[in-house]
Amino acid sequence: MGENFITLTIGRQKNIALIAHDNKKADLIAWCEENKEILKNHFLCGTGTTARMITDKTGLPVRGYNSGPLGGDQQIGAKIVEGKVDFIIFFSDPLTAQPHDPDVKALLRIAQVYDIPIANNRASADFMITSRYMTEEYEHEIINFQKNIKERSETL
Repeated sequence: MGENFITLTIGRQKNIALIAHDNKKADLIAWCEENKEILKNHFLCGTGTTARMITDKTGLPVRGYNSGPLGGDQQIGAKIVEGKVDFIIFFSDPLTAQPHDPDVKALLRIAQVYDIPIANNRASADFMITSRYMTEEYEHEIINFQKNIKERSETL
């Protein structure tokens, strides 16, 4: 795609963020327990309460950030930008209003900008975790942000 894009590689060991709204935490915990043998081979992180609950109930080590409403979604977004999160499982609750909805939308947007796989429900999580790419490297192209910044600074 030329110099406007750069190729990034998601390694064999994935950096997976685990996030769930309150009404979906039990579902995510059950999903993690069912997929424990796969998940134990990857680095796991998540928003505060969800991370703690997954660790307590499954024994999987999950690095916890702040709770979503207290900035955890933004911390995960920053880790995407830093290249330290490359896969998201986010069991969201589409039927309950969330006070931190702008943070969730920002997280989803940054995942799209950086071409990060993101599952929003059990079905998409099941498809993703059983994909052949879970055990392989995966190359994907994103915008060459350094080139973009340079060009913008020269034209503004």
